[in-house]
This record gives sequence, structure tokens and C-alpha cells, in this order.
Amino acid sequence: MKIIVVTDSIHATKKIFDSDSHPYQLHSIAILHELQEFFNSNPDNTIEFWECPSYLKWRFHRDVVKDSKSFYLTPSYPCKISWDFCKKTDSDDIIKQWKMTFQASDSKGNHFLDLLDDDLNLIEPSYIKGGPWLQSFSHSNSLCARATRVITNHTPIGEYHLRFLPNMDFSCPCNNYPIESRRHILHEYKRFNGYWNPRRDTLSHFTMFLITNPNAFAFINS
Repeated sequence: MKIIVVTDSIHATKKIFDSDSHPYQLHSIAILHELQEFFNSNPDNTIEFWECPSYLKWRFHRDVVKDSKSFYLTPSYPCKISWDFCKKTDSDDIIKQWKMTFQASDSKGNHFLDLLDDDLNLIEPSYIKGGPWLQSFSHSNSLCARATRVITNHTPIGEYHLRFLPNMDFSCPCNNYPIESRRHILHEYKRFNGYWNPRRDTLSHFTMFLITNPNAFAFINS
């Protein structure tokens, strides 16, 4: 018998069969026991692993993802001292502490720009796929730099000058607003009209605004 396993992560697959990483886990013992019986039953029995990265967009990937998300597996060994359970517990505790610290204004900064996701829920910190913010603009160094400046409100505009460089001009170039503020630029400023949407408090519209207005929140010589 020949079994072919198609995976988008050979590294993760190897860890399943590596008992050295968690030698006391019941799951590993069960897997190795089944493998031993499989190979001993017939010397011609083999298992092959084919790596197929998800970015190749293999047509079966979507079906597999859909089925896996709808399938509920009852653990054979729901042991709370397992390596997997301890790892998940530690990760959950870190995320909870991270979110509590992040929500404190003195930790994330009083000028931090809170953004919403597409469902209009407040975006919270996460370690999945680099976090919710970086997924939107990490593909471009310049875009990431401008987005970071805006979110933290450390950007070359009048509002920043008033806080840290009071000797510099902090008035708005539009002459209709005494201070060139972040909110004014995002929601009222008519100078940057490359993209306009009233919901600029959402991450997707905020990112689109920065992409279509490359001079917004940028240094003059950049």
C-alpha cells in the first residue's frame, strides 16, 4: 500500500513524527504505534509526502480547507498535560495579557488610532499571520512606515509639531483649520482626494486611502 500525503507545510508534518520534540505526549505514542503496525504488516507499504504551498492555489486546497473547518474531531487522548494543550494554554494566557495591556491607554498611547475590521469590530492584537495590521500593508516598506506613523500619530503634520516641535508651523495648509490634525486629514481634508470613503475608521479603507494618496502623512523629501 502506498499513502500519499499532500501538505503545504513539510516542516509541520515532520514535527508530527519527531518524538524528540515531545517524547511524553500520548498522541505521538499512538501515531508511532500505528505507523509501526502499518510498516510491519507489509514491507512494500510506503508513505510519501508532497509539498504543495498554498500560494500555488491548487484547486483542491479550497475544498480541503472548507471540509477541515466544518469537521469536528473528538480527541482520542484529551489529556490536559499534553504538549499541545500546554502550548495552547500558554498562548491563550499571553494573548489575554497582551490584549489587557494593549487596551490600557498608557500602554498603547493616548494617540493610538483605533481601527475597525470589515465587520466594524475593533481590531485587537493577534499573532496569527503577522497580526491584523501587518496583513494589510506589510507588502510595502514605505506604506508600512506611513501607516505606522499615522496609527501612532508620530507623523510629519501640524498636530505632531504642536506636541514636540512647537516652534514649527502647525497650521493646516487648507487655511480652514487652525491645526493640521490626523482626523482632519483623514475625514475632512480636501487636498487628498485620491480615494474618499466616509468609513476611514476601517482598516481596509484606511489602507486604501494611504495607497491612493502616497503624499499623505509622508515627509516632504520622501
